[in-house]
Amino acid sequence: MMLFYLNNKFKILIPLLLISCIAFAQFPPAAGQEGSTAISKDSSVFIAYAVMCEVERGYKDISMPDSGFVNYGEVSNALGQADNNVLSLGDGGVATLGFHVPIYNGEGFDFCVFENALNDTFLELAFVEVSSDGENFFRFPATSLTQTETQTETFGATMPEKINNLAGKYRLFYGTPFDLEEMKNIPGLNVDSITQIRIVDVVGSIDDSFATFDSQGNKINDPWPTPFASGGFDLDAIAVIHNLFSQAISENRKPDFRVFPNPVLDHLNFESSREYHIELLTLEGKIVFRAHSKRLVIGMGDFPKGIYLLKVSNDKRCSIRKIIKR
Repeated sequence: MMLFYLNNKFKILIPLLLISCIAFAQFPPAAGQEGSTAISKDSSVFIAYAVMCEVERGYKDISMPDSGFVNYGEVSNALGQADNNVLSLGDGGVATLGFHVPIYNGEGFDFCVFENALNDTFLELAFVEVSSDGENFFRFPATSLTQTETQTETFGATMPEKINNLAGKYRLFYGTPFDLEEMKNIPGLNVDSITQIRIVDVVGSIDDSFATFDSQGNKINDPWPTPFASGGFDLDAIAVIHNLFSQAISENRKPDFRVFPNPVLDHLNFESSREYHIELLTLEGKIVFRAHSKRLVIGMGDFPKGIYLLKVSNDKRCSIRKIIKR
C-alpha cells in the first residue's frame, strides 16, 4: 500500500518539477553580457547579405483594421549590412529575402537577423522561416517564456533571457544568430542549400483573437499595440555566416584540420596538414587572436567565459567554428 502511495506521489511531483524548470528556464542574455550569443554587425564572420526582398505589410494595429498598414522604410533598407535604416513590417507583416548564393549548414551559427531595438528590453519580435525551394517554408522552433497574464505595453520591457529562436532578441547593431543544424532532417528542407529566409512579425497581443504562439503553444507577449507607421518588427538586415560559395567543407568532405578541446578551459589546439589564416573573435567582432600556421596552441585561460568564433581560412576555403570557453 505504501509503494502505491509513493508511486502516485512521484507521478504528481514529476510534472510539478518539469513545470518549475520551464518557468525558470533561461536563454542567452542581452548583448555584451556573459553567455550572450549576440553578434556585432561589424564582425568579420559575415560573408554576405540579403540581395532581394519582398514584403507584405501588416496593420498598424491588427485589432483596428481602420488604422491602416505600416509604411515606414523601403524594401532596400532590409538589404546589405545593418545600418539602422529599416523596413517596418507591422502586425503580422511578412518579409521574404533572397541571396546570391544559398546558405549552408556549417559549424555553429549560419546567419543573423538584425532589428533596431534601442535598448536591451524593448524587443519587437519575429518568427524566422527558411526554404530551400522558394515555396515551402519551415519555422525555427521559437520559445517565449515571458509571462502572459498582463499585456506588455507599447513601450514595455521583454527580457531576452526569456526568448529563444525569435528574431529581435538583441538591440540595435547586434544580430540574433540562427543555426540550421536545428532544422536538419525536416522533410522537404535541404539545410545545405537555403535560398530564402522569411521574417514574420509576432503580434505581441495576449488577446485570444490576435495572439501568436511559440512552438510550445505559449502566447508570445511583446510590446503591443504599436499603432505607428513604423509599428511591428523593424528589419535591418540578414547577414550570412556560411554559404555554398565560401564553405568548401561539406558532409562528404571532412576538414583537413582539427580544433580541440571544445569546450576549452585553458588551451585550444589547432592542427592541420596545410597552413591556414586563423582568427579567434568575440561575438562582438573583436579579434582576440590571429596567426598563420599549420599547428598552434591558443592560450585561453584568462579569457572570459562564453562563446567565441574561430575563423579558419585560406584563398580556397573558409570555415567558422563555435568555441565554448568554460
